[in-house]
Amino acid sequence: MTFITQLPRKRPAPKTAFHRTELSLILDVYGRLVMAGEAKDYGIGMGKDEAVFAIYKRHAEHPTWTVVKTPKLANAQGAYAVQGSQGQVLKRGRDLKQVLSVFDRKRFEVV
Repeated sequence: MTFITQLPRKRPAPKTAFHRTELSLILDVYGRLVMAGEAKDYGIGMGKDEAVFAIYKRHAEHPTWTVVKTPKLANAQGAYAVQGSQGQVLKRGRDLKQVLSVFDRKRFEVV
């Protein structure tokens, strides 16, 4: 008689994601960019260490702006950052609403 034993399953590593309230703030900014003709598409990525909301002006390989949430940096530099198309950090901080204020300029141009 043979007994089949099951090996314990490994749980997948938890992923970092945006909370509903965070996503609401980001989508409000995205909607304003779409209405201004500055954005046409977006993508959301979740990883082990960070979550990314990418905003595309055209259908391209690289996003024009990315909103990044890195919980490990919450106590140091702030968990939220807005990056430009070349990866430069445009604004970083602990409060998402304050970080997203980088998009509040009347005309936001990519150089």
